[in-house]
Amino acid sequence: MLDLYTDYLICSFSQTSATGMASLLSGNVSHDQITRFLSEEERTSKDLWKIVKPSLREIETEDGCLVFDDTVEEKPYTDENDIIAWHFDHTVGRSVKGINTLNCIYTNGEKTLPVSFEIVKKTERFIDPKTGKEKRRSLRNKNAMLQEILDQMLHNAVKFRYVLTDIWFGSTETMTHIQEKKKYFVLPLKENRLIALSEEEKRKGQFRAVSLQAIETGRTVKVYLKGLAFPVYLVRQVFTNKDGGSGTLYLVTNDRTLDFESVTNIYHKRWRIEEFHKSIKSNTGFSKSPTQTVRTQSNHFFASICANVKLECLKWKRGKNHFALKAEIYAQALQGAFSELRKLQEAV
Repeated sequence: MLDLYTDYLICSFSQTSATGMASLLSGNVSHDQITRFLSEEERTSKDLWKIVKPSLREIETEDGCLVFDDTVEEKPYTDENDIIAWHFDHTVGRSVKGINTLNCIYTNGEKTLPVSFEIVKKTERFIDPKTGKEKRRSLRNKNAMLQEILDQMLHNAVKFRYVLTDIWFGSTETMTHIQEKKKYFVLPLKENRLIALSEEEKRKGQFRAVSLQAIETGRTVKVYLKGLAFPVYLVRQVFTNKDGGSGTLYLVTNDRTLDFESVTNIYHKRWRIEEFHKSIKSNTGFSKSPTQTVRTQSNHFFASICANVKLECLKWKRGKNHFALKAEIYAQALQGAFSELRKLQEAV
C-alpha cells in the first residue's frame, strides 16, 4: 500500500485524498483500505531508514555530509492539534499555523537522500503570561532533536565526515556534541556571537561580537567561542545578493585542516536540503492532503518523504531533476487526456 500511495503522490498535481486514489485505481483499492493504511501505527524515521538504507549504501562515502534543517509548511485551514500548531517561520519572520519538521539528508556532493525526520509535536499547553492566552510548546528543542538523530546515524553506521546546518542550529551544545562524536561541523554564526581571537583574550574574558572583529576575507582564523571548550576555525565570506547588495556569512569548523575555499565549498552542499524541502512541497504532496488526525497526517507526511526517495532514485537513472520528471509525467497525462477527449468527440 505504501508503494501505491507514494506513486499516487508523485502522479498527483493537486489535492490528494483516499477518494481520489481509489478512483485512480478504478476501485481495485478501496477508500476504506487507504484510510486504514493511513490510520495504522505511526511511521517514524526507523521506517524511513529501512526503505532508504539499500540506496544509501550505494552512494555513501567517507567524506559524506549530514545536512540538518527544519521547514514550516502552512496549513491555515486545518484544525489545530499536536502537530498542526503555530510555529515561527524565519523565512517570513512571523508565526504561521502548520507543520514543522526537522529533516536530515545525506549527500555525497552529487546524490542526496533523506535519512531521518522528526515532526515537531507541541503537546504541552500553557498560558502565555504576556497575553493571557493558551499556547502550545514542544517538550524538546530542535537542537536536542538534531543530536538524537546524529546519534542514530552513528548507530546505523552511516559514513560521513561533516555535519552542516543553518544558523539556527549553531548552539554550543550541538557543536560540543559533534566534537565528542569525533565528527566535524561547518556551521554559520550569528553576527552577535561572542568570540575571542586568542587564548589570552579568552582567559581575560575579552569577547566581542564576531561582526566587530577584524576578520580578513579569504583566510581561516583560529578563534574561541564564548562557552565553547575548544577552539574553532572561522572564515568570513562576503557575497552579492540578487538585489545587488552585499551580505556577510561567518562560518566555523572544528576541522583545522580546512582552508577558506574548502570550508565554503563544503558548506555550499547545505543547499541540497533546501532543494529537498522544495521538492516534497511541490512534487510529492507534502501538505496536499485533507487528513484530519495526528496519526493520518503524520503517515501522509512520511509517505511524502518516501515518494521523494523514489524521485531521487529516478533522477539518478534518468539524469533529470525532480521537477523535470514531474513535467514529463504531466505531459504524458495531458496526451492521454487529449486522446481520450478525441475518442469521445468521434463517438458523438
